[in-house]
Amino acid sequence: MFSWIRINLFDITGIMALGALLFFLSTSPFVGEGLSIVLPSSFQQLNTIFLSILIEAIPFVLIGVLIAGFIQIYVTEEHIKRWIPKNKVMAIVMGCVVGSLFPACECGIVPIVRRLVEKGVPLPAGIGFMLTGPLINPIVILSTYMAFGNDSKIASLRMGIGFIAALIISLIVGFLYKSNQLKHSVVHFHEHRIEKQSFFVKLDHMLKHSIDEFFDMAKFLIMGAFIAAFVQTYVSTKSLLLLGEGEIGSTLVMMGLAFFLSLCSEADAFIGSSFRNVFPMSSILAFLIYGPMIDLKNTIMLLSVFKAKFVFILLSVITIVVFICINLVNGL
Repeated sequence: MFSWIRINLFDITGIMALGALLFFLSTSPFVGEGLSIVLPSSFQQLNTIFLSILIEAIPFVLIGVLIAGFIQIYVTEEHIKRWIPKNKVMAIVMGCVVGSLFPACECGIVPIVRRLVEKGVPLPAGIGFMLTGPLINPIVILSTYMAFGNDSKIASLRMGIGFIAALIISLIVGFLYKSNQLKHSVVHFHEHRIEKQSFFVKLDHMLKHSIDEFFDMAKFLIMGAFIAAFVQTYVSTKSLLLLGEGEIGSTLVMMGLAFFLSLCSEADAFIGSSFRNVFPMSSILAFLIYGPMIDLKNTIMLLSVFKAKFVFILLSVITIVVFICINLVNGL
């Protein structure tokens, strides 16, 4: 009974999210002034930010769900057992290394991690993959290098501190949790035994899984994008900047901005570089490392996949570890 209510509640939220998207599109200047409704300028700003976040994120989500569909059909539990080291620490290191070579956005990587963990990848290894993928992949490092005037030091620090922080966070997750922490209401337990079927049949199954995954993730992406846009519109950045006095205060403020702005990791370095005359470089590094690991829209997507208690503990662990790592490096 409760599972039926929960599933239908997810369907209702999906319809509401789609309705909100259509409404914002209808009031957007992209559609045309003839269809636009006369609304306050702040709402128009919210509308623009909301749509820009979606336009930025959806291509990465599409790539992510296609990879997730591929994993569902072509990668078996036997493959996972052969590829993943039995030693927990080595499995975590492997997850972090593979993630660092895998170009993915923080929202597009969530369906991939869900599918990997469901297939048998240890939770801490999956978390390591999720943290390093959007943070230190080659595209992100190149954009960071360019955003800071071809400064290899900032790009190197982002890559080095980010990898160490991701490794520590994954080890803590492995110590705290033994099960996969997935929500059973969103996990697909059925397996398609189609190894001997034709390429086109497998492709059909893969696309069906990708479509299901996309609609499962998209409604939470829409809600997360709206909340992030609302915060950016109605919460004054100046009020946050007033709190950023001193090394500790500025670091916390920049981490808070990274969380609420929900920027794509391929572009956040250009925003971070604009704060060079306002905050110390250690705070900007916190912005560049913390945002790709966890942000507002990503948190909402994680809540749709993992148990709420686990997500909030993961959020706390990421916040504490990144803060400590940045301050240790700054002290050195």
